[in-house]
Amino acid sequence: MLWKHSKIMVLLAILMTLSLLVVGCGGDAPEEAPADEPENGVEEAVDEGPEGGEVTIGTKNFTESILLAHIFSVLIEENTNMTANVQELGGTMVAFEALRNNDIQLYPEYTGTGYINMLEETEILTAEETYEIVQQEFQERWNLEWMQPLGFNNTYTLALRQSMIDDLGLETFSDLLDHDQDLTFGGTTEFVERQDGLPGLVDAYNFEFGNVVDLDPGLLYTAVQSEDVDVVSAFATDGRIPAYNLGILEDDLSFFPPYFAAPLIRSDVLEQYPQLEVLNELNNMIDDETMAELNFRVDEMGETEDAVARDFLSSVGLI
Repeated sequence: MLWKHSKIMVLLAILMTLSLLVVGCGGDAPEEAPADEPENGVEEAVDEGPEGGEVTIGTKNFTESILLAHIFSVLIEENTNMTANVQELGGTMVAFEALRNNDIQLYPEYTGTGYINMLEETEILTAEETYEIVQQEFQERWNLEWMQPLGFNNTYTLALRQSMIDDLGLETFSDLLDHDQDLTFGGTTEFVERQDGLPGLVDAYNFEFGNVVDLDPGLLYTAVQSEDVDVVSAFATDGRIPAYNLGILEDDLSFFPPYFAAPLIRSDVLEQYPQLEVLNELNNMIDDETMAELNFRVDEMGETEDAVARDFLSSVGLI
């Protein structure tokens, strides 16, 4: 009996030793962090707005529009978690319909174009009044939002060879009335057809040009420089005007409305991706002279739109 009792005691001692070993081995494992508490007590960064996201920025078919779209794209990608693609389109109505159809989500537009072309207004107002009207009407009619203006006014003007301006003593649009029948006018197809272009200009000034030629936007200035045409529609911020020894005339009847550039965006997209408000950082960051210089770098110096966009944004501290 004593032997059996001793044997039982030995077995119990062995079992107790093994259980202590198992508990000891388990004590080396790290405790699992509770589900609602991050490991090491460090909170993960939370993005402002939906994760990722992608937008397509449309452009019209001329340098300034393409360049502005690249400025928007670079600014968005460098300051948000989004991807922003640039898609070159055609004229104004092509870009506008693409925006309304959500084929693109935003594009650079001009207040004067929105006021005259889309809203079909005719009364020339101040820059502030024009912006307020397009901002309100576009929101009510199409749920589109005009973001803050970029700062420059790229209104239309008329450009001629500086030598012709000097020879004829021209200063204003009205001065052309003594010579218009002997002159050939050149303009883009869009300008020649739009009511805020040549048709309205002819009505306002009673011009009777000897001939009218449709030109590709990239050929306007070479055509007038080479004397294929005499007068061309031009953008006030086009850096090629001085580069091609051209001059511009004063719109003495104030026919052309203010054309301040701004991002035009779908309101539902801006609501879904509030980080796109970063585009408002461009408010009043580009004056007429700066825009003309940026255009010149692309058109005449051969720099890419993306490179010029990045350099500009870096120079003003936005990337």
